[in-house]
Amino acid sequence: MADQPNGPVTAPAQAGHMLERARWAARSFATYPSGDVDRIVRAVADVAHANAQKYAEWAVRETGFGVVEHKVRKNQACSRGLLDTYAGHDYVSPRVRVDDKIVEVPRPAGVVLALTPSTNPVATVFFKVILALMTRNAVVVSPHPMAKECCHDAAQLLARTAVEAGAPDGIVQCVAEPTIPLVEALMGDARTNVILATGGTGVVRAAYGSGNPAIGVGPGNVPVLVDASADVRAAAQRLVESKAFDNSVLCTNESVLIAEEAVADKLVRELERAGAAVLGADDAQRLRDFMFPYRRLNVDVVGKDASWIAQQAGIRVGPRTKVLVAPFDVAVPEEPLTHEKLSPVLGMIRVPDAATGIATARAIVRIAGAGHSAAIHSTDPATVMRYAADVPVLRVSVNVGNSTGSSGLDTNLAPTMTIGTGFVGRSALGENLQPKHLVNWTRIAYNSDPAEAMPAYAGLSPWRDHRGPVPAYPLASNDERGLDGLDQRRAHVDALVDRIGARAAGATNDIAGDDAAFREQVRRLVVEELSHLIKG
Repeated sequence: MADQPNGPVTAPAQAGHMLERARWAARSFATYPSGDVDRIVRAVADVAHANAQKYAEWAVRETGFGVVEHKVRKNQACSRGLLDTYAGHDYVSPRVRVDDKIVEVPRPAGVVLALTPSTNPVATVFFKVILALMTRNAVVVSPHPMAKECCHDAAQLLARTAVEAGAPDGIVQCVAEPTIPLVEALMGDARTNVILATGGTGVVRAAYGSGNPAIGVGPGNVPVLVDASADVRAAAQRLVESKAFDNSVLCTNESVLIAEEAVADKLVRELERAGAAVLGADDAQRLRDFMFPYRRLNVDVVGKDASWIAQQAGIRVGPRTKVLVAPFDVAVPEEPLTHEKLSPVLGMIRVPDAATGIATARAIVRIAGAGHSAAIHSTDPATVMRYAADVPVLRVSVNVGNSTGSSGLDTNLAPTMTIGTGFVGRSALGENLQPKHLVNWTRIAYNSDPAEAMPAYAGLSPWRDHRGPVPAYPLASNDERGLDGLDQRRAHVDALVDRIGARAAGATNDIAGDDAAFREQVRRLVVEELSHLIKG
């Protein structure tokens, strides 16, 4: 039923308001040169980094998931860490390939809809917002309801900072009260240019079924092989640290440990020395019963401490236990411990040799996690190569904890909160999400005949500097959002007129050509304002 006048705003109407504002901002931002973009991105990354501790604490408090100190590290990696990673990369300036007689002009996606999860909430907000800004896109964040407060506050902080640094108003927005109808409206609206879906399988499938371009990711279920050539003590330490990292809420955390029989007993001892509790058969069954009632994961365990999970399952372990290791015998779908756990619980199976270990890892990924990640601890390059070739995943971390390995925090993979699973994992993305995935390039291609010369393009750019104040989003006269109607419209008109005056006084020659549209916008707003005042 349609809303009555002055009634509640429908989900499509709310989505339309946000997306129209984002589209306006994206069009303006798409004309910014690299210097202005760099300034805005750095300001946003700096404020995100400065608030990494605050939002880590807030995320744990609101969701009940994870470990504050580990979320701090992720927040930092997804703020200034991104600046360090992509220093020197330019997603804004035209590129000239003289030998190929091709000029490439970047074309931003436009409006990015960023769906963020409850497990890695603020880090994912930081990550997707900064990637969008690096590539001159507007971004609308839709957080998971369990993490809506910390995500909304963080997004609003980044939005204010971006505008203060010179970005158009509305370049970063966030849904305050996410609902299924609203998210569906945002995903299905033609003004959404691309959806970045990080979350459960249902969310990703909905994004792909929206009719709009989408980059979604599949679930993880990481097998890790420790072969006879491995440094067993180092492998055990890394495994425990990785499984305990943020209580295993990263989808890159190890799920099933595959131990070659020749080193399995030593590995068990080293795991216990590093802080793991390796369970006997009876306790392993108690853990299954608690974690997988009705053969589905009990979501109460997600992101919880190992000692809490053990207590709830009726298992006695030391209070400082970091990880629970539960042995099982056969890697089949009916075995609950072969499935993703999102908690510091590690299934363990022994195999007679590396070849059987590789086959077992392949079986684990077939159960769940196709295309995602795998890990191996080995010093034999032939085994590592065979593992990577046979196990259907797109990233294999070697001699490193996979939580921070495949996510790029402790390897030279692109640091990310969004892991592409490629064709095998039913994803449009086959690598870690990066800025390059949010921009296309228009290619100017000259005749390849050597007799046809290409003129010089070096130094040419279609973009213009944005040194002055940015105009506010031009709301219609019947739009009562934000400030009370008349005051808000006057504020918009005043801001626009002030900018015209400043330009006229400081640089008369600047008011030409590309400012014609700007003057027309001011003229229309002033006429609208006068008309409203006459009617009033």
